[in-house]
Amino acid sequence: MLIALGIAAAVFLVLLLLRKLVAGRLGTVAERTATGVDDFVVELARRSRPLLIAVVSLYLGSLYLALPEGQARTAEAVAAVALYLQLALWASVAIDFWLARQRRRLEHDATSVALGGILRFVSKLILWSVLLLMALDNLGVDVTALIAGLGVGGIAVALALQNVLGDLLASLSIVLDKPFVLGDTITVEDMTGKVESIGLKTTRLRGVGGEQLIFSNGELLKSRIRNWARLAERRVVLAFGVPYQTPAGAVERIPAIVRELVERQDLTRFDRAHFKGFGPSSLEFEAAYWILTPDYTAFMDRQQAVNLGLMRAFEREGIAFAQPATTFRLELPGKPGDDRPREGEPKTSG
Repeated sequence: MLIALGIAAAVFLVLLLLRKLVAGRLGTVAERTATGVDDFVVELARRSRPLLIAVVSLYLGSLYLALPEGQARTAEAVAAVALYLQLALWASVAIDFWLARQRRRLEHDATSVALGGILRFVSKLILWSVLLLMALDNLGVDVTALIAGLGVGGIAVALALQNVLGDLLASLSIVLDKPFVLGDTITVEDMTGKVESIGLKTTRLRGVGGEQLIFSNGELLKSRIRNWARLAERRVVLAFGVPYQTPAGAVERIPAIVRELVERQDLTRFDRAHFKGFGPSSLEFEAAYWILTPDYTAFMDRQQAVNLGLMRAFEREGIAFAQPATTFRLELPGKPGDDRPREGEPKTSG
């Protein structure tokens, strides 16, 4: 018995000493190096739990003893569970280490960072589920029946949580297909905001008024989305009218005036300007040009400059803008069907 305890104590002390050396001395060296392998080994040592090491050491010491078959199987099962837990901790470190390296490599892509969070959750869920089943199998639990029961129950849970699962799959679709990424400004139906986060169930936007807009991922993908961040240039359609009394020579000069004003601005490209037609109360013109930047402030600045330039040019040319036509309907007093002549009206006979 004492020999078995001595073996267990020796194994335990050796493993603890090895853990301390790796976590301590190698950790100091790892802080001064640029490679990641030594950091990974140090983190594995730090995540080695003394309690689990003690359980495995006691099992190794018990091998020296001639234990009854039942006790031997129990000791083996407990040691296996401890070993599986330690392996799960090490595997979790490996997952975190790999995802951290990917995050540093793709730190400019915020959406890939969001995908890393989803992969971390899914991979650890699978890891701990598998190791839990293995541990239960070593403890004598009928894992086959459990898996079958979980399969039936999983179908029921999936039906009950189909909206949640749909949002989870939609989040993966958003991250992989990238209709938008973190930081993009998008419009969903009549709401506009900047994408702040893409979660497992919801996507959150910061609205133009400062409020937070929250959409479920499934409903978001079913909507029509306008991604303003991928706008390369903006188109302006300028429509106006001049009175019918405007001379034909002045009307003929107006498209050239608009073209000159647009081409005078930087970051603009002229498209067209035409005398469009005869409106109900004015001669109608329509012009189109492009602002060669997606920046909204620059877009409004150039549009304002063209509008003010057009007003000044019309002042120099003596051209007026058409006033909106207003129609008045005048009804004289009287009851419907009253055919009696009013004062001042001639009488009729018939």
